[in-house]
Amino acid sequence: YQEILEHFMLPSAEKLYGDEDFIFQHDLAPAHSAKTTGKRFTDHGITVLNWPANSPDLNPIENLWDIVKRKLRDARPNTLDELKAAIEASWPSITPQQCHRLIASMPHRIEAVVSAKGFPTKY
Repeated sequence: YQEILEHFMLPSAEKLYGDEDFIFQHDLAPAHSAKTTGKRFTDHGITVLNWPANSPDLNPIENLWDIVKRKLRDARPNTLDELKAAIEASWPSITPQQCHRLIASMPHRIEAVVSAKGFPTKY
């Protein structure tokens, strides 16, 4: 995970934000919450969103993966390579508008999770 951050996320963030501040979001997977991972973010001056322990509902990437899964229903890959190829082929069909709608839904997602006291929501 830390190699992915170093080689992909940091260069992408540099291109997107330059010297501007941003908040990085990830969940509480063990690789994400490791002290060494936290230190990397601190060393690079990156703020990480505090993540509620019971609320995977907030991450819109799950909705993007759901879109990809729906696109793969008819593909029926038989091997890992076929699965990777099908995912790679379906990913570009996700439109910027779909991504923007998910981002715009964040205030409603947060409100729903707070109202549900961290329990699952429709998101």
